[in-house]
Amino acid sequence: MALEISHAVSIPESEIEMSAIRAQGAGGQNVNKVASAVHLRFDVAASSLPDFYKRRLLALSDKRLTKDGVVVIKSQQHRSQERNRDEALSRLQAMVKAVAVLPKKRRVTNPTKGSQRRRIESKVKRSQLKSLRKKVDMD
Repeated sequence: MALEISHAVSIPESEIEMSAIRAQGAGGQNVNKVASAVHLRFDVAASSLPDFYKRRLLALSDKRLTKDGVVVIKSQQHRSQERNRDEALSRLQAMVKAVAVLPKKRRVTNPTKGSQRRRIESKVKRSQLKSLRKKVDMD
C-alpha cells in the first residue's frame, strides 16, 4: 500500500516510519494504559519522491520539518490508534500536495485613474469630517 499524492506520485509505506506512543492530556485511566497516539516520521532526502518535491519540501519553513530533513507528525486527536494513524497520513499527504502547487506569479500593475481619484476623494472627505470635530473658536 502506498500514500497517493497524485496520479503519478506516491510514497511507499516502507518509507514512512510510524510508532505508537501514549497520548498526552485528559482521558482518565485509558490514557495511561493505551498507546493511541501516533508518531509519524518521513525522511524527505531518502525518499523516492521526485527531486522537485524534495527541493520544495526541504525549503519549507515548517515546524514539523527537522534540520535533518525529516518530517515529524504527531497525531493524538482521536481515541483509537487507527484513526490517529489515518490522520497523520492525511496530514503528510496534504503537506506534500501543498508543495506541488506552484504559487501564482504576481504581475506588476499600476493603479487606475478611477481608483486614484476615489482614494483622494475619500481622503478629502475624511479630512473634512475630522475638521468638523475641532473646537469652534467664538472670537
